[in-house]
Amino acid sequence: MADVLPIGPLTRAAFAPFGEVLETDGAERRIINEGTTERFHALACAEAERGGKVIINLFRGQPRPFPYEIAMMERHPLGSQAFFPIDNRPWLVVVAKDEDGRPGLPQAFLAGGRQGVNFHANVWHHPLIAIDEVSDFLVVDREGEGDNLEEADYPSVFRIERDNW
Repeated sequence: MADVLPIGPLTRAAFAPFGEVLETDGAERRIINEGTTERFHALACAEAERGGKVIINLFRGQPRPFPYEIAMMERHPLGSQAFFPIDNRPWLVVVAKDEDGRPGLPQAFLAGGRQGVNFHANVWHHPLIAIDEVSDFLVVDREGEGDNLEEADYPSVFRIERDNW
């Protein structure tokens, strides 16, 4: 039987061990372009190790069915990976601390439609989890030589239930 995974709100403090929350609330604000633009400065730092370069992508996530089972995690040892929703729809973020080269107990967060995340390099996370509708995300990550993807299966699954958040 699968353990039910609790879902918490995505906050800077709760997510800090895994990366940064990308949101305008509390960000350093600068007025630029002759006063016509607000710049929310340095929300995160993109990482690209060993000859990689930072690229910008658009991901289109299909909504996951619920209950949904978390059976695996992935990580990118050579660079960070940032996701920011374009469609202003909530989505789920699942991360885990490293335990001797394998993902530990997963932690799940409900992200608002105006919240993104930047996973630090080598942080275990689940692939994109869109909910309810097809959703587009701006994704910043690393491209280049080297194997920048590791995947690991859990010995048993963790279940996310729709009424759990």
